[in-house]
Amino acid sequence: MAPFCGLIIVCSRQPVPLRGISVEVQVKGFVADVCATLKYKNIEEKPIEAVFVFPLDQDSAVYSFEATVEGKKIVADIQEREQANKTYNEAISKGQQAFLLQEDQSSGDIFSCSVGNLPSGQEAEVKLNFVRELPLESDGAVRFVLPAVLNPRYTPAGHEESITAQVPRVPIGQIPYTLDLTAHFYSAYGISKIQSNCDISPMEYTDSDKTAAKVSLAQGHKFERDVELLAYYIDVNKPSITVEAGLPDAKVGTLMADPTIMLNFYPSFPTTQEQSNCGEFLFLMDRSGSMECSMNSEPNAPQRIESTKETLVLLLKSLPLGCYFNIISFGSHFEFFFPETMEYTQETMEEAVRKVNQMEANMGGTEILQPLKKIYKTAVRPDHPRQLFVFTDGEVGNTKQVIEEVQRNAQNHR
Repeated sequence: MAPFCGLIIVCSRQPVPLRGISVEVQVKGFVADVCATLKYKNIEEKPIEAVFVFPLDQDSAVYSFEATVEGKKIVADIQEREQANKTYNEAISKGQQAFLLQEDQSSGDIFSCSVGNLPSGQEAEVKLNFVRELPLESDGAVRFVLPAVLNPRYTPAGHEESITAQVPRVPIGQIPYTLDLTAHFYSAYGISKIQSNCDISPMEYTDSDKTAAKVSLAQGHKFERDVELLAYYIDVNKPSITVEAGLPDAKVGTLMADPTIMLNFYPSFPTTQEQSNCGEFLFLMDRSGSMECSMNSEPNAPQRIESTKETLVLLLKSLPLGCYFNIISFGSHFEFFFPETMEYTQETMEEAVRKVNQMEANMGGTEILQPLKKIYKTAVRPDHPRQLFVFTDGEVGNTKQVIEEVQRNAQNHR
């Protein structure tokens, strides 16, 4: 898997050299405020038009975007898509510098920024601010992730091609830039520890009552995989309130001028020991060509398909006797292991495990929408609530259509 470069020359599809990335993260309770600054330089002999593409979780909201070229700062102005494109094109035709930030129409988690007329030899600094609500892990940790990889997404016939289809790649190990990241965490009742999948500095408390702490990535960190931070709060289930003052220069009586209060409430539910044998378990398996890729950049890393098969076999051997199950493989087409869901017995489990071990990533593209529709149209077994497990690398271009289909059937499928 090769990381995405960021800024791309429109005409040649070649990357504009990235000089560095700097990220400041402020996590207050369960909300992160992120400021990312990226620096580029045009080494071409003439001005270029470039596009900056980056992944952004759908729970995120961009609230500020600006760029600096030749000492001139360009601040984003929100406009309707058609008007924004018109304004941008007019500026480019006049030889002016302009930036256009917009959400990719095929997928709500990809943003692109068109950078017009970047002069030869000049540097461009792109600064992006966004906020997002953070998910919680099963052990109570607050999880922040900064995505590094934007994979090219398979687009089924008849759908608008994702902007990622034309993104050039940089081989793992040849990334010419590093990432500087500092994260500040605040919790009303204290912070016990912060962990990461990357090398970080020891946690440093920034106040005496241990309600604020910070960590930084190790110097020289190569941004070749997602950066994950897990913060563990003291008394995470106790409600707290965060207050933010209004902007001093905002007009009195407007929303931005007023103070804002955020209630953090993470309830604790008692666990139950009861286990029901009633249930219908469906496993939807991605067997497209991309599942042959390695799980990570480590030497001898397993293929995605092999890791998936190992996980599925573990789940199959853990199902309760008396439930019903089936496995569906998909790629450019899809197929069911059994004509209908089968009662879980020792015999049906062994047959399923044998078929799983024979699976390969040989079914073409990643067309997940059609098997989902087929599953949703199939009647649920009475008194056996259906649970659908999806195994995929997630690289699909028709993201919005897939999400909409799942939302329409959220009431009768888990």
